[in-house]
Amino acid sequence: MIVIRSAGVKTGFCRPTGWQDGRKTVSWGVGISLLLISAWPMNTPSISSRLDAIRHKIDAGERLDASDGEFLFRADVDLHEVGRLANAIRERKNGNLAYYNLNAHLNPTNVCIYRCNFCAYSRDEDDPDAYVMDDQQIFAEAAEADRAGCTELHIVGGLHPRKPFDWYLGIVRLVHEAHPRLHLKAWTAVEIARFAELAELSIREVLARLIDAGLGSLPGGGAEIFDPAIRAKLCPRKIDADAWLAVHRAAHGLGLRSTATMLFGHIENAMHRIGHLLRLRALQDETGGFLSFVPLSFHPEATQFGHLRRTSSLDDLRTVAVSRLMLDNFDHVKAYWISLGLGTAQTALAYGADDLDGTVREERIHHEAGSTTPQCLSAEALRHLIREAGRMPAERDTLYRLVRRDGTAWETC
Repeated sequence: MIVIRSAGVKTGFCRPTGWQDGRKTVSWGVGISLLLISAWPMNTPSISSRLDAIRHKIDAGERLDASDGEFLFRADVDLHEVGRLANAIRERKNGNLAYYNLNAHLNPTNVCIYRCNFCAYSRDEDDPDAYVMDDQQIFAEAAEADRAGCTELHIVGGLHPRKPFDWYLGIVRLVHEAHPRLHLKAWTAVEIARFAELAELSIREVLARLIDAGLGSLPGGGAEIFDPAIRAKLCPRKIDADAWLAVHRAAHGLGLRSTATMLFGHIENAMHRIGHLLRLRALQDETGGFLSFVPLSFHPEATQFGHLRRTSSLDDLRTVAVSRLMLDNFDHVKAYWISLGLGTAQTALAYGADDLDGTVREERIHHEAGSTTPQCLSAEALRHLIREAGRMPAERDTLYRLVRRDGTAWETC
């Protein structure tokens, strides 16, 4: 059994040291240690033979199927063996590089018609904590991101009951016209589908108007878990999996790239996670339009699922690793430090992840749900985390072009 005790800003994947009470304690840097009880977990012969079969599949370039994925999620399968397999794929695709970017988040409103059961961020219109940004506030946040040298502005928020599509379209146009160098990754598939409904337009027409206004790519939010029974309990009013996938298919058809996500660690199980990953893999086979996959660890605090325990770091690492193994046609898997926590995200760079995401600059959605990570990290802090994990930092833009930087001035290589 392996227990991850704690994680801090300076956590690393460094040389193990130390013994305690006759049980070996491996320290991976400041703030995190793995307590090894009875040395490493012992795989039974049947587990070992199944792992060998999966390893042979990977070495031969064969795809893992649903039964392989569900097996790898089993708690009695050695996490570190799964991590080694995932790390081999990660290094095959990205070598020793670990990516990061300078980005900021803009959340224009938290008022939302959907009020999903798992969401701690959204508010009703008459809630004292509800807000709607005006143009001046939006402009100020975009200007701050540009001055700080950000390459990307990530724009998502609530679906306000009294805001038309033109309001959301206008935000993209306002920011793009004032700060054309900022790549605008804006509006999830859930929002795009709602815009189409409001404006009585097709998904393709909505996306075309957003592209004309300055949209650069789509974020992957709103996917949650695709299984309809689970989705009905998490977000009964949101679009279903087919509709989410259809928006991304349409976006890819217009030349937009996007990310994909999965919210895990609530009421789903391994079968639901694998089913979700396989549907993403199938769409990527069809379009090739996904840039990266982002597994998002659920924070139950302040939600209607507040009685649930937060996922363990071990489950987080296993999910990153299995995702890397199943999504063989995705180039990148992110360890989103806001969601996973700094220590786990850093450790995930050895479990299949090749990207920590970015500086973020005031994230609201996960923090409303109880995330205790900082609101933002400096580029130097991200580089430190990456180097401490034994990886080579590589700044990228949204499209994974390498960035050459001199202070806040930058260009793509």
